[in-house]
Amino acid sequence: MTLSDAFADLLVTAAKVGPAPSPGPGEWGAEQILAHLTVVNAVTIGAVASVGAGFPATYDMRAAHDPWTLARVNSRTSLARLRDQGQALCALSSSLSPSELDTLIPALLISNGEILVDQPLPLRDLLTGLADVELPGHRAQLLAL
Repeated sequence: MTLSDAFADLLVTAAKVGPAPSPGPGEWGAEQILAHLTVVNAVTIGAVASVGAGFPATYDMRAAHDPWTLARVNSRTSLARLRDQGQALCALSSSLSPSELDTLIPALLISNGEILVDQPLPLRDLLTGLADVELPGHRAQLLAL
């Protein structure tokens, strides 16, 4: 799946679901999922922009799981912002050369408090993971609400 398609699918689903209550203690509702994705997108845009500018980049997802950060970001999150972030990320990443996409980025990926990855990954793999795993996974969460 392309990154653009993954964003489009997510946005269509999020628009249909609307603001749904949290499914239970410790679980995320639609607002928390979208706030999480807003932070994920911001971190990813930062990494892609840094590589494109020739600056050192990192990819640290801790803030995307932090309850305080998600509560703060929640008030700023909207489908329009997610759409714009997706468009910006697609445009920026498509402008990178193959060697830039192969740039190793120190990455810390977590899920449910568990470290999934703590090692350098090619930027290309981070973008592929966003398109093939992260966005579809959260789309499925939204559909389950």
